[in-house]
Amino acid sequence: MTRTRFIILSVIAAAVASVNGDVIPTLSTVSPIGSGFTWNYATNVTVDQMVQHGDFFTIYDFGNFTAGSNIQPSNWAFSSSLTGTNPSLVLPADNPALLNLTWTYTGTTPINGSSLLGVFSVVADTSQLRSSDFAAEATRSSGVNAGTKIDNVGVVSVPVPEFATFLPILSVCGAAVAARLPSYLRRRKTT
Repeated sequence: MTRTRFIILSVIAAAVASVNGDVIPTLSTVSPIGSGFTWNYATNVTVDQMVQHGDFFTIYDFGNFTAGSNIQPSNWAFSSSLTGTNPSLVLPADNPALLNLTWTYTGTTPINGSSLLGVFSVVADTSQLRSSDFAAEATRSSGVNAGTKIDNVGVVSVPVPEFATFLPILSVCGAAVAARLPSYLRRRKTT
């Protein structure tokens, strides 16, 4: 009986020790707006973590979006770039040809986990989705490591890049042209 209790307590202790905090953006909706689509991400901070001034999250390889269409809760600043912004302890996949979206906390009052940070959104020209990385950096809120940075990386849905949307259509058209080319050249030689 004592051995069984020891094993159960060891499993529980290991599970508690492996719990960490994360900032996690999750695609909540893609809604049509005019000729585009609003991509809304509900973002949470989890237990044992807080968001302090300068903490951030980045959605990588989002691609094209309508400039100025970003919406975020108060005390958050939006930026976009072809590379980064990366947390110091993780390195997500990042295609330097596709824009990344970053939201940085500019408030002075820490946001303690576990809570919803809010909905963050931009407008893109497609509703087709694919997977890409996200990464975040926040601050541990308790324990002996309170005040240290916690980085996380995960997968989130983003729009299919504009050119890739038309790639299947272009390849079918290109194949049709290539198939007709020999007969066109033969007819041209005979005339």
